[in-house]
Amino acid sequence: MTENTSGPGAEVASGAVPRKKTPEPSGVDLARVALRAAKEQARARGDAAQQKKQARRGGGLRSGSGADGRDPMALGAAINRLLSERGWEAPAAVGGVMGRWPQIVGDDLAKHCVPLRYDDDPAERVLTVQCDSTAWATQLRLLAPQLVARLNQDLGHGTVRLLKVQGPTGPPRRYGPLRAPGSTGPGDTYG
Repeated sequence: MTENTSGPGAEVASGAVPRKKTPEPSGVDLARVALRAAKEQARARGDAAQQKKQARRGGGLRSGSGADGRDPMALGAAINRLLSERGWEAPAAVGGVMGRWPQIVGDDLAKHCVPLRYDDDPAERVLTVQCDSTAWATQLRLLAPQLVARLNQDLGHGTVRLLKVQGPTGPPRRYGPLRAPGSTGPGDTYG
């Protein structure tokens, strides 16, 4: 007994599901399919042309009644936005401290000590101050912990880690025939 597997019942006998053939669209159905394809192609071309046109006009942003990023803003808000975008908050705050130095340290100390620079390297964060005499430099060194605490309270925790105090600088040393032997020059006075 041999089975004929090439007949119409062969697919059913092997357990496969017979496939129904879909008729090819014709007439009105063919016209609908063609119309749908033409509309999709036109939409794609129109989208591409619209994007190209918007790119020429500046990205396709349109004005409307709602707020957007192109609206005018107050100068203070614009500066604050610029500072935050660039990460300049700490240096700007320290610059403000240098402008308000007399209010922070007091008038007596401000008359004799001036802030020179701020190193905003995260490992250091040093404020360098120069005094006009060694006595005021010593006084400022003694007040340094309280002053650093006051600055960090005003600027934010950890903004200033160290206060570097420099004494006065004298005129440059001159070497010449009128120099006294053994003298350190102006360093004797400013020592």
